[in-house]
Amino acid sequence: MNFVKKILAYPLSIIHYFFFTLILLIFHPAQWLAFNIGGYKSHKTVIDYMNLCLVGTLFFLGTRIVFNNKQNLPKNTPLILVSNHQSTHDIPPIIWFLRKYHPKFVSKIELGKGIPSVSYNLKHGGSVLIDRKNPRQSIKALSDFGTYIEKNKRSAVIFPEGTRSKDGAIKPFKEKGLKIMVKKIPSSYIVPITINNSWKIVQYGSFPLGVFNKIVFDVHQPIKSDSLPFETLFNQVEKTVNAGSIVKKS
Repeated sequence: MNFVKKILAYPLSIIHYFFFTLILLIFHPAQWLAFNIGGYKSHKTVIDYMNLCLVGTLFFLGTRIVFNNKQNLPKNTPLILVSNHQSTHDIPPIIWFLRKYHPKFVSKIELGKGIPSVSYNLKHGGSVLIDRKNPRQSIKALSDFGTYIEKNKRSAVIFPEGTRSKDGAIKPFKEKGLKIMVKKIPSSYIVPITINNSWKIVQYGSFPLGVFNKIVFDVHQPIKSDSLPFETLFNQVEKTVNAGSIVKKS
């Protein structure tokens, strides 16, 4: 069966990439028009539907998305969404399914140019680009980002592993980014999220992509950022995300 799936992965990956690329090319000028004519609100609407379309391209791979959010997340309050990270395919479902919370991302500076739609959104949609080789720039950018999230009551998405997991096992969390966010967004709630099986899409690399997978997002109970000392808070969030993982550390 695995052999058959891998054979099918080649044509299905080509179809997926065709529509994925087409969506990015179509929505790039749509973003520009929305942002320059209608401002943030119009731009966000375009981004939301672009990501719905990107989620839809996963169906060409036979991928099923399950987004479990039974939490009563606070409204009109900044959120810090803290999740493990397995592939770039984690991002469109978070943007679409949590769209009413205005999720914004911490991304590496290299993504800020050269990628249709993606680079434009990162530069103009409220996310932040950090230079990992420049700690001073990273700290200032994160601080400014936190201030923006606090002021506008939006959501910051943090992947504290630092790099993506290639086998689904969650790597130890790094505390610096979350510590800055908690300090700069004092009215926030932290929302732990566990992602399972996204890594299987890229288990063979970028081509062919994995097919016929079920990706599950589990949103956990929010925690008030100032309700616990930071170290206790950090450990609790990391433990919560790990507890939802179906792949345990060896």
